[in-house]
Amino acid sequence: MHYRNGREAKNGDRVIQLTSGGDVKIISFGILHDATPGNDYCNGSIATPAQQSSACMCDCIHVDDITAILSEKGLDKRHAGK
Repeated sequence: MHYRNGREAKNGDRVIQLTSGGDVKIISFGILHDATPGNDYCNGSIATPAQQSSACMCDCIHVDDITAILSEKGLDKRHAGK
């Protein structure tokens, strides 16, 4: 199992899920679980945060800025997979 950038995926990882095509957008974030080795597609679930937390703006990044960085690095496209 590998992420879009080729890094090995493991249950328990903190992840951000992106759209699969077109304009890259973040559609979910949380903790990866129930993923089974050997498959990069439609595999696993993301447990999303269920609680509110306070935020210091100087420690936050807007989602649009993260997606722009992903596009600049070429991570707005899926890899061929297995």
